[in-house]
Amino acid sequence: MDFINILKVIFLGVVEGITEWLPISSTGHLILVDEFIKLNASADFKEMFNVVIQLGAIMAVVVLYFSKLNPFSSTKTAGQKKATWVLWFKVALASIPAGVLGLLFDDFLEEHFHSFLPVAIMLILYGVLFIIVENRNKGKEPTTVTLGTLSYQTAFIIGLFQVLSLIPGTSRSGATIIGAILIGCSRYVAAEFTFFLGIPVMFGASGYKIYKFLKIGNSFDMTQTVLLLLGSIVAFVVSIIAIKFLMNYIKKNDFKVFGWYRIALGVIIIAYWLIVK
Repeated sequence: MDFINILKVIFLGVVEGITEWLPISSTGHLILVDEFIKLNASADFKEMFNVVIQLGAIMAVVVLYFSKLNPFSSTKTAGQKKATWVLWFKVALASIPAGVLGLLFDDFLEEHFHSFLPVAIMLILYGVLFIIVENRNKGKEPTTVTLGTLSYQTAFIIGLFQVLSLIPGTSRSGATIIGAILIGCSRYVAAEFTFFLGIPVMFGASGYKIYKFLKIGNSFDMTQTVLLLLGSIVAFVVSIIAIKFLMNYIKKNDFKVFGWYRIALGVIIIAYWLIVK
């Protein structure tokens, strides 16, 4: 097995673990990283790899929030179990728009948007939106401050914002957090619901990518299996750190720093694209 390829996979797992939860676009970063650190694998495998390692990141949410997400916990009262089921129903409802449109337009988006310029434009656009939204909401009290008071209507609207993240560079967490804040959610509620919303979305997306990979005649050899597992494990470990950092950070800070980061990165990418490409 190529040792250099292993190091590349570890690096990609670190990038995924950080960028999946910070609102700076994990898919966009993986596409950009591939420009400089190319994984020694087929294009089909890399396309599938970039999505499936996000399962490792998602499992970090399952582990960290298992008690809150488990409706069968023996330590919960009947009311708490019911509240957990209601939360899952809201997550399921919010997952429908991106799930349906993702299946319908996956090939189109892969062909037209998985490249430098669209990623850079989306990074800048949503970076500007983060700054505008935070400035607009400065001093305003959110109307939804707990997941228990998050309505089905609000959950579905957040799900509609998630559709925007189908374009690389947007950021799934970025789109849903902006949407949630705009309609009155606190940053904490927006972030937590975004985490939970990622569970069915990423399980579905990963399953679909594996299906597509196998459908066109590919198969997993030992090397590919090891690389996929390694990337997922690294993404899982780094995600735990990133999630804890973000939830502590937003207790006292807004999201504008991520907006400025996105704008700066987008400008650098466009400059590179114009000079080198």
